[in-house]
Amino acid sequence: MNVQALTVETSPIADIRQLILLLDSRTPLLWMRRNQGLAGIGCALRLEFSGPTRITDAAAAWKQVVALATVTDPLARTGTGLLAFGAFAFAESSEQTSVLIVPEIIVGREDGQCWVTRIWATGQSAPGNPLVLHPLGDEYRIALLPGALPPDGFRTAVSAGIERIRAQQVNKVVLARDLVGRVPAESDLRRAITKLALGYPDCWTYAVDGLVGSSPETLIRADHGSVNARVLAGTISRGADAEDDREAALTLATSSKDGDEHEFAVQSVLKSLRPHTSVLATSEIPFTVKLPNLWHLATDLEGTLSDGSTSLDLIAALHPTAAVAGTPTNAALNLIRELEPFDRGRYAGPVGWVGADGDGEWAIALRCAQVAPTGGITAYAGCGIVLDSDPDRELAETKMKFRPIVEAFG
Repeated sequence: MNVQALTVETSPIADIRQLILLLDSRTPLLWMRRNQGLAGIGCALRLEFSGPTRITDAAAAWKQVVALATVTDPLARTGTGLLAFGAFAFAESSEQTSVLIVPEIIVGREDGQCWVTRIWATGQSAPGNPLVLHPLGDEYRIALLPGALPPDGFRTAVSAGIERIRAQQVNKVVLARDLVGRVPAESDLRRAITKLALGYPDCWTYAVDGLVGSSPETLIRADHGSVNARVLAGTISRGADAEDDREAALTLATSSKDGDEHEFAVQSVLKSLRPHTSVLATSEIPFTVKLPNLWHLATDLEGTLSDGSTSLDLIAALHPTAAVAGTPTNAALNLIRELEPFDRGRYAGPVGWVGADGDGEWAIALRCAQVAPTGGITAYAGCGIVLDSDPDRELAETKMKFRPIVEAFG
């Protein structure tokens, strides 16, 4: 792949508290949690990938981009200098392209420090786009309706998955269903993004090439030789009051069904990361993570890189984890292709950013929707199916997981 040489300049600026208001209303680029993160404006370079080697191809192409770039970065901190936002398709056969996008302007905010990075093709003029806070556009509400796999079809798919597990063809399979709709012409996507960021401040709120969402699951964070991840698998709805909520968390923590599902996910991540690390440790027992609408069962992993892998190399090794595919991986992927009558696109794929040094932060694209340039929108939600799964309970779980996107756009 031929890539162009880029010139990159980073400089500190006064604190900007409203990153979302800097974004383009139709093509926002964002990576944010607790009002800290990265906002991208414009496009200096766009790289597209597809097929089974899409992530490794992206890693190789990114090294070329970095090698040709001239970077001035006096701050030299995480998130400064040259970086790209990325989103990758879940399946190697997906018709949805995987992308790395280098913006013309990146505004970062962390711990009260703000900076701006300007990026342009070497030999051309630097971008002159001023940092202007644009008010949100008109309000709009849309209905998201069942797509290719309606509720009854999802129950049938779950039942079929349970039968395959009983026949010992797979140990776990993650099955998803879809909702579809249409956003009005010239609608401001920043409205939905704002609702997600305010409603789910402890999640990664992201927007990359029309993919918008708030993910609770860190796939991998690589920072100066250290790596960490958070595995989420096992879910229950929040209680109606404080006592019910405590009971729900306890039920999840002691559920053998959710514990089995969670252990499959943890072991798949450990197996993928061990070849790249000299030290790798996990929290001793799973713990419960509270979100506004549900509880998750979680395990944190921390390690030390031993082979110089970049964050792109690591997501290539990790994806797809058992948390979004199942186990054994190939058998689970084959079953997903058989039982899901749609292309997942970038749902459950890696989404995040990578810097010039290869460090970066990547989440699994969950609680998300893909908005097409023509206005069509597709949202996805899935569940881990194990032997003790119940089709009605799994359908109810998808409704909980759809809630962030349904409320953001509705």
